[in-house]
Amino acid sequence: MEALKLKTGPWETHLYREGRGEAVLFIHGSGPGATGLSNWQLALPELGRHFLCLAPDLVGYGESTHPDPPPRGVRAWVRVWVDQLLGLLDALGIGEAHLVGNSLGGAIALHLLMEAPKRFRRVVLMGPAGGPFRLTPELDRIWGFYEDPTLASMKNAIRWFAFDEGFIQDRLEEIARMRLEAALRPEVRRSFEAMWPRPRQEAIDQLVVPPAALRRMDHPIFILHGYRDWIVPVETSLYLMEHLPNASLHLLGRTSHWVQIERAQTFHHLVGSFLRGEI
Repeated sequence: MEALKLKTGPWETHLYREGRGEAVLFIHGSGPGATGLSNWQLALPELGRHFLCLAPDLVGYGESTHPDPPPRGVRAWVRVWVDQLLGLLDALGIGEAHLVGNSLGGAIALHLLMEAPKRFRRVVLMGPAGGPFRLTPELDRIWGFYEDPTLASMKNAIRWFAFDEGFIQDRLEEIARMRLEAALRPEVRRSFEAMWPRPRQEAIDQLVVPPAALRRMDHPIFILHGYRDWIVPVETSLYLMEHLPNASLHLLGRTSHWVQIERAQTFHHLVGSFLRGEI
């Protein structure tokens, strides 16, 4: 796996790159300390056997630029992320790509389709935001992490991402400490707190893609959602199914928000098959 930095408009984008072939842009979620690698560490080597997998750190996350002063509120950040990701494709000389978006990344994927539909082909949304829902207690704690930025809080957040924490129990301490160290960097904290201020329901509402826009997205779209998702409830994907003209939905039982890690083999099989046009 290759890690590199590229100039994308006024920002630097830190990128993880693996494989060759048709380009797939992977967009990570919004947890404290999240990066392209933390979300896609299992998917990149597996799907990189068939595709050119690109997993950037969004501006305001990881090793990409942290604006100072930062934008305030997620609507302003979405503008930054859309411009950043289109600029990344331009910098790499990629005219068209597939999209895979996780949680916040699902909402960003939909905003990319709304703004530049001809740049994208097949789209996977996993536990996506972008539809209306009421703020869950778990998501409120995750976005409010810096109100109690402790190892115990980070452990709880990681537990909520999985339906059955048993599969990471032996690594929970290690993962939580690694994520906490990343989250406590001053520039990471500054960006995160500017993205998710109270009242946090407003952030969810600002991410909603209007039905009139969804109806115009005729891309093949495959939605994966954990049926026991404590973070972003299944109703968001049902909303998207109501309005997207060419979408299908796959629900996974006994699975929460971390489909790509908790159900990694299933995720790799379904996503690879869909991107190759086999399903």
